Amino acid sequence: MAKRRGTTSAGFAVLGVAIRREPLIFTLSTIGSVLFGALTVADAWVLGWATDHVVLPAFENGEIDSSLLWAVFALFLGVALLRAVGIVARRLGAGVMQYRMQAHTRRAVTRQYLSLPMEWHQRHPTGQLLSNANSDVEAAWGPIAPLPMAVGTVAMMVIAIVQMFLADVVMAVVGLLVFPAVVVANLFYQRYSSPLMTKAQQLRAELSEVAHESFDGAMVVKTLGRESEETERFAETAHRLRDVNMRAGRIRAAFDPTLAALPSLGVLVVLAVGVERVLGGATDAGDVVTVAYLLTIVAFPIRSIGWLLGEFPRSVVGFNRVRSVLRATGEMQYGDAPAVRSQAGARLAVEGLAYRYDPEQHLLEDVTFTVEPGRTVALVGATASGKSTLTNLMARLVDPAEGRILLDGTDLRDLARGELAQVVSVVAQTAFLFDDTVRDNVTLGADVSDEEVWAALRAAQADGFVAALPHGLDTQLGERGASLSGGQRQRISLARALVRKPRLLVLDDATSAVDPEVEARILEALRSGSHDSTLVVVAYRKATISLADEVVHLEDGRVADRGTHAELLARSPAYAHLVNAYEMRADVPAESSAEMQEAE
Repeated sequence: MAKRRGTTSAGFAVLGVAIRREPLIFTLSTIGSVLFGALTVADAWVLGWATDHVVLPAFENGEIDSSLLWAVFALFLGVALLRAVGIVARRLGAGVMQYRMQAHTRRAVTRQYLSLPMEWHQRHPTGQLLSNANSDVEAAWGPIAPLPMAVGTVAMMVIAIVQMFLADVVMAVVGLLVFPAVVVANLFYQRYSSPLMTKAQQLRAELSEVAHESFDGAMVVKTLGRESEETERFAETAHRLRDVNMRAGRIRAAFDPTLAALPSLGVLVVLAVGVERVLGGATDAGDVVTVAYLLTIVAFPIRSIGWLLGEFPRSVVGFNRVRSVLRATGEMQYGDAPAVRSQAGARLAVEGLAYRYDPEQHLLEDVTFTVEPGRTVALVGATASGKSTLTNLMARLVDPAEGRILLDGTDLRDLARGELAQVVSVVAQTAFLFDDTVRDNVTLGADVSDEEVWAALRAAQADGFVAALPHGLDTQLGERGASLSGGQRQRISLARALVRKPRLLVLDDATSAVDPEVEARILEALRSGSHDSTLVVVAYRKATISLADEVVHLEDGRVADRGTHAELLARSPAYAHLVNAYEMRADVPAESSAEMQEAE
């Protein structure tokens, strides 16, 4: 019982959030509902009045007074029209309020996703995040639809109960005995449905995650022939969700007809008692009709309140899941310092940097180096030496556990929100393109001219194949740029960064899918371009590394050595072994190289 009371109070608390945010719409829709309820009760009064003054006299006299008949018709018509106005106001207000709350919550969840650091996202599956922003939001505000009706019908119920007691106290008491039965039915429904609703919301998130992984890894699934296994994995979760929903549906299927039947049973009892009282001369037939009809009216508020309470378990679960996102900690803290705007490259200083996923796993430790404005530095190291993590720290996708990164002497954490993105661009190894045109994939909505777009494409060695596309810059690239090769997608991503003319450009193996000749032309274009960016490159190929002004060699998350490529080759056997191993691994047969160049 305590669990049920907790669900009910939590459900009303959720509705309180919506009412405080949309008080005007809630008030208007409630007024419409109260108008509907009052006029529905007025129908009972009109019916009773017509029974006593028109129907019974017609039986006694054998004729109907036409003026009274027209009066009854006018009363019923007027009540019906005003009641229709109340219905429209109630339903329109409830719909607007519900959809506004859903839109507001989705925006809040999205803003929170953007403010939380990457390490938070790495701990939460994408499917769960999609479920939080979609089905959980819809579940949270589901009770808003019946809310105005339930509030308005409470007024209707009060008016109806008062009128029932005015008509006949005994029949009113007999009729209202249905209320305890309805309360008991709701108690059982809430108790057994809440755990099932919680489980269903969790399974919806799991189902979204399975679907997202299958779609995102479509190439892996198809090339390895895992279609049947993925289908079975999806089906297993879908069947579990189906079973839980069916169990919840069976409970609801028993609850709804019970809720509808109880008031009808009350009406039958009232009619039985009323007949005895009419025969005994204790009341009039019109009073029996009025009380019986009022009890059918009271049944509607009972059902509407039941619908409202029936939405609470799912609403509370959805709201709690959304709130867990909105209350998540780890948001990036920003200062108020502006980033230096200049055509010259930025000065980057990394001082005593440390980063770890947990206290036992040190990924970076005491990393220190400096990149002077306009210089090119190559980060070289074995797998898991911390190169990509270092690039994420430079873009402030995550914050270091110790140390700091300075851009033109300012700690990245002291920059105002949005300032870093204006002067730093990072191009990852995995190129992501949107299902949009070439132009929009490069500009991402920024106010950039086509001339600047073409200049960025030329620097990225992408202008040739873009010009050959059917519609040039207006060519649709398909989902994730499916119509392009891997190297072409990388070059579009690079152009996207270059068009913003960053003062610091970070390339995390961003040219791995292009052949060495094209890569060399790209790096030469970046070094000799009109915009003198500072360049940090995660590199593997000797040709790429040799173009850098300085090399930072990372080993086990620490700076093992620094210097030019030639200096490190001469004095560091570990470095020489590493880059020579990369070079040997990068070697491919001539025919494979030709095929690669043809694809590019």
